[in-house]
Amino acid sequence: MTSAQLAGHGRRLLISADRVWLVFAGVFLILALTVPGQVPLSLRFVLTNLMNIAPFLLLAILASAYAAATGSDNLIARAFSGRLVFSIVLAALMGALSPFCSCGVVPIIAALLGMGVPLAPVMAFWLSSPLMDPSMFIITAGQLGTEFAIAKTLFATLVGLLGGFGLYALQGSRLLEHPLREGIGGGGCGTGKIHDPKPAVWKFWHDPKRVATFWRDGQKTFFFLFKWLSIAYLLESLLLAWTPLERVIELVGDGGLVSILLAASLGAPAYLNGFAAVPLVSGLMDSGMAPGTAMAFLIGGGITSVPAAMAVYALVRKPLFGLYILFAFIGASLSGVLFQAWSGMVG
Repeated sequence: MTSAQLAGHGRRLLISADRVWLVFAGVFLILALTVPGQVPLSLRFVLTNLMNIAPFLLLAILASAYAAATGSDNLIARAFSGRLVFSIVLAALMGALSPFCSCGVVPIIAALLGMGVPLAPVMAFWLSSPLMDPSMFIITAGQLGTEFAIAKTLFATLVGLLGGFGLYALQGSRLLEHPLREGIGGGGCGTGKIHDPKPAVWKFWHDPKRVATFWRDGQKTFFFLFKWLSIAYLLESLLLAWTPLERVIELVGDGGLVSILLAASLGAPAYLNGFAAVPLVSGLMDSGMAPGTAMAFLIGGGITSVPAAMAVYALVRKPLFGLYILFAFIGASLSGVLFQAWSGMVG
């Protein structure tokens, strides 16, 4: 093979290669050339988190594939479509109590979108879920007080309702004409992808075509989620290693409106993860950080941190991603202002 043929073959490989995996490999190459000591640390972080999330990932993949093979996705979509307002409220409440982190919720969201569940309740669940869960409540109560933990749970529900009803109000908007990336679900803001009224075939394994659908849908969902979660965890490992979080929060800790707005917006570049942030914020509050600023940072950061945002970006197109960030910022800012006012009244 000539050098020209080799070059042409290389170009074709690059063009056909998945851009996410190219970025993933590129980041590791840069690390190997500049800070080689970080390579094993980041690799270990990615593998550990993928192993931790594997049970949720497997459950979501099986649920999505089973729904596609049996045709039950139509039934689920029809049930949510008929009670949209109720499903938004229920999704926000369930999200605030579910045991999923910002990345852990992604397989569940992907399964819901694949079943054609409307976007409004999905957004409500998506926004509220990474903010609170039973273990997070216990840690928050122990570090920041029971009042703070209860308030954060309420604000998690509030942010979910804000996003869910925000999308509900935007039904018919051009922003939501093509909200999902290619191959991800088919649910719109008001109705799901109800193909036909045929009953579900629960014992699908007797039908070779449905078995083929099960394996095809499962493999597609697995590879899609695996690549995006891998890059998300890689970026999170670098944030953990290099972000001077203490200095960032100290700059916005006085509890005024400007500091609360800054804290809500700084969640994206500075937030690490919920369990790491709580003890750190506790120490900063002991040093004089205002409670409203702490609440805004924890709410905004839990939703818009780079790993969480990357996971969202993998599933939806830019207009809906922009709305996700907007709802998170508004919800975090509102939570900070309300909690600061409450703290002032009872303090």
